[in-house]
Amino acid sequence: MIVYNKNDDVERLLKREEKSEDLYKRVREILETVKKDGDTALKAYTKAFDGADLAELRVSGEEIEEAMGQIDPELPEIYARAAENIRKYHENQKIEDFIVEDENGVRLGQIVRPLKRVGLYVPGGKASYPSTVLMDSIPARVAGVDEIVMVTPPGKDGKIDPHILAAAKVAGIDEIYKVGGAQAVGALAFGTESIAPVDKIVGPGNAYVAEAKRQVFGTVDIDMIAGPSEVCVIADDSARPDYVAADLLSQAEHDEQAMTVLITPDEKTLKAVEDEITRQLKEDIARKNIAESSVNDHHFAFLVKDLNEAFELANRVAPEHLELEIKDPQKHLGKVKNAGAVFLGAYTPEPVGDYYAGPNHTLPTSGTARFSSPLSVYDFLKRSSLIAYTKEALDKNAEDIVRFARSEGLDAHAASIEIRENDEL
Repeated sequence: MIVYNKNDDVERLLKREEKSEDLYKRVREILETVKKDGDTALKAYTKAFDGADLAELRVSGEEIEEAMGQIDPELPEIYARAAENIRKYHENQKIEDFIVEDENGVRLGQIVRPLKRVGLYVPGGKASYPSTVLMDSIPARVAGVDEIVMVTPPGKDGKIDPHILAAAKVAGIDEIYKVGGAQAVGALAFGTESIAPVDKIVGPGNAYVAEAKRQVFGTVDIDMIAGPSEVCVIADDSARPDYVAADLLSQAEHDEQAMTVLITPDEKTLKAVEDEITRQLKEDIARKNIAESSVNDHHFAFLVKDLNEAFELANRVAPEHLELEIKDPQKHLGKVKNAGAVFLGAYTPEPVGDYYAGPNHTLPTSGTARFSSPLSVYDFLKRSSLIAYTKEALDKNAEDIVRFARSEGLDAHAASIEIRENDEL
């Protein structure tokens, strides 16, 4: 672990991996094969990539009930409480139709309609993420989406992790399929014999999934292109080094590519946190090798002159998660310009948001918090504009519209106005 201070070192942190041409071509091939061969392609790819030989792609009700009996019996209740927190938070994001009318009788407005069918990608492989099931499905349900479809890769035994199935039951997922990777994204986008196409695909995945989502955008909508998880902690001399280190490691254990950033104006705090990271990595944690790899390759610690500089740097990073382990964090909230989610104070570690608080944990990564937002109810709604003019209102504005149209060289646009102005009926 090295302490970076110079601008060129900051650029090392901000630099994102370039898109691989080989990845693009491989994903394109997978998508085209799924589009052409449907279920046959899905089963072949599932056998090749996941080692599972499937007779049926769809998860049955019996499999879901079997899963419920395989997990800690208290977990479904915990999932349900978390789901209620998520639902209550997202209820605040609902938007409604509106119509306004002016003195000339012009009525303008907006109608809001939910998407009909949404596909939810839930990762498998290195970890099980029932939290993603809740976070990505509940806002869709709050928005009024009729059909929520989940895809997730099976194990070699052809089964889905029981925790994922339990969360899906709590969330009320309508359909669940045993397929992952780029092939699952293709199935959701194009449809197969078993899986009807969707309007939008949401949820994180590996590089293949991210690239597949990029390539099918336009055929369907997507939420975002998710990169490795990341957390940035701004800490001052009031921060508990053991708390900060634990929070950094909570992200490092996600993936070898996960990025952790410490920014502090206090050198003593910086050294103490770095020492704590080393100490805590010696403890017996299940994903120790992953966390160590992440810290060795993607951990950054910055010593800055004051908190103003700390926030300036954090805004450049535009992290997925930003923790403010400082005195009176609320006072400094106005300095935050770019962050997916902000966690205030020593008793709001990032995992509170990952699992339970209510705000969504599907967040912009790789610096995209500069221009994008967390997954929300808004992502599952589409809006149509309403326009209604009376004859009197059109008469009043016709000349402006005609001249505007002709300025663009669009005579037929102008004529569609003029024909009404020349109509004496």
